[in-house]
Amino acid sequence: MSFQILSGQLLVGLINGSFYALLSLGFAVIFGLLGIINVAQGTFYMLGAFGSWMLLNYAGVGYWPALILSPAIAAVVGMALEKTLIARVYKLDHIYGLLLTYGLMMFIQGIFVYWFATAGRPYPVPLDLRGGFDLGFLFLPKYRAWVVLASFVFCFGTWFAIEKTSLGRTLRAATENPQLTRAFGINVPALLTFGFGAGVALAGFAGVLAAPIYSVSPLMGGELVITVFAVVLVGGMGSILGSIVTGLSLGVIEGLTKVFFPEASNTVIFVIMAIVLLVRPAGLFGRRA
Repeated sequence: MSFQILSGQLLVGLINGSFYALLSLGFAVIFGLLGIINVAQGTFYMLGAFGSWMLLNYAGVGYWPALILSPAIAAVVGMALEKTLIARVYKLDHIYGLLLTYGLMMFIQGIFVYWFATAGRPYPVPLDLRGGFDLGFLFLPKYRAWVVLASFVFCFGTWFAIEKTSLGRTLRAATENPQLTRAFGINVPALLTFGFGAGVALAGFAGVLAAPIYSVSPLMGGELVITVFAVVLVGGMGSILGSIVTGLSLGVIEGLTKVFFPEASNTVIFVIMAIVLLVRPAGLFGRRA
């Protein structure tokens, strides 16, 4: 096997891992702060991709503004849903949040299928990110390099914001002891809404990054959310760092599996999930109850 083929699959795996990391990070943020198993995370990924496509085709807004606007739109939609529906199940068992977000996923996806059918729509790579770098053993497209770099920056930036800043400490306090947090004059419901919006904005950001690589389709989020859920379970539910490391690692492992054992590439993440749950039910980075 040539080193060029191996390097190419490693790059593909790293790109997929970048999307897994962003989506599972948003999933972990929402579960860690709100206790909601947000199955609709893939839907907000689709909204981010479709938002960039619609901004370009209906409003003439290019890639770089869409990289900010589309996740912001996804966040606004998410916060509206949190205020009107999701906030009502915070005190109930986790299964209610799971079923509610699953219903939201099917409803929103159904609307987009009705409007746009299921055919994929292309989104052009921005002009300044076309072409690539010839590394000798590998041709590295500029856009794919940008996707990996952007996901690294946003993932670890989010981890730093939640773990190392006063805002992150306030968010954690609002979820762990809301009554004491209210005593300090902090609007806890607004903080929770902001936390949910931040989690779905990460999915929307991933969708914009994915639009020039994959076809923009109403089904793109539903196809990915099961894999992301497996990544979250391996990393540990609610673990920020676990979601980042596990998402990137499993993407690379999946890419290597396509080289050495292609038949298992679609199931290797779920096999790893089963093994990890047998050995460590809380996940690699999760806390034991």
